[in-house]
Amino acid sequence: MSKYQLPATWRCGRFLFDFAQLQRPLVMGILNATPDSFSDGGKFRTASDAIVQAKRMIESGVDIIDIGGESTRPGAQPISLQEELDRVLPVIDALKDCGVALSIDTYKAQTMRLALNAGVDCVNDIWALRQEGALDAVLECSQGEDREECGIVLMHMQRDPLTMQFNPEYQDIIAEVKLFLKQRSELLMDQGVSRKRIAIDPGFGFGKSLEHNLRMLADFEAFTELGFPVLAGISRKSMLGKVTGRDTQERLPASIAAVVMAADRGAQIMRVHDVAQTVDALKLWKAIQNA
Repeated sequence: MSKYQLPATWRCGRFLFDFAQLQRPLVMGILNATPDSFSDGGKFRTASDAIVQAKRMIESGVDIIDIGGESTRPGAQPISLQEELDRVLPVIDALKDCGVALSIDTYKAQTMRLALNAGVDCVNDIWALRQEGALDAVLECSQGEDREECGIVLMHMQRDPLTMQFNPEYQDIIAEVKLFLKQRSELLMDQGVSRKRIAIDPGFGFGKSLEHNLRMLADFEAFTELGFPVLAGISRKSMLGKVTGRDTQERLPASIAAVVMAADRGAQIMRVHDVAQTVDALKLWKAIQNA
């Protein structure tokens, strides 16, 4: 059993995840329908390629597929709304009845609206609904019967993708990230959003130095004190490359190690590229927890 006081459930659209009944923490598979994402940019840029990759994830035991049409790697240039929609909507349409939860990785309000209407179960926003219209989009979608319970992932980011890695500074990384996530989640609840729908993400690599990232992983349990499911998104990130000296495609062992460390510190959702390997590692971790 976990030594942390973790939420019992998380409502994610059509899916109610009961953490006590799960074999392991949730695995959210990254599906980048983009030409320029830092790890797999271009591999799944066509809808057909993305759908094939999604089916591989499903066969490997993924719980949630996180569909993104715009890269948010450090230095990434924004794209137009129409370009993002052209990338993600065909994928959502093809996967809406695939049997696992779908998430839309976007900060654009109109993309949120259309993706939720198309069958997505969760909004995963690096801006934590701070962009114009984003909060209203989620609130509007919450009013319809079909999308009443969409999940929401709020992430911390310092500045924006273009500038976030230009000398990020904090007085106390844990306290400042935790306060931000607390304030954003409370804002949603003040607007009538149920606590059971909210998950939080401290945002590894989004406006953090290597020292900041390592501190967040070491003290990850501090984020669980807010009482929401906490997502860990560390897969293949540059922090792992800086520690190991490995290129992006050679970071699987470090990614798995980071996932296990995050799970041991209370993470309940793992956002990863390598679904099959992560599922196996977490099954073993859970078996040890229950032994």
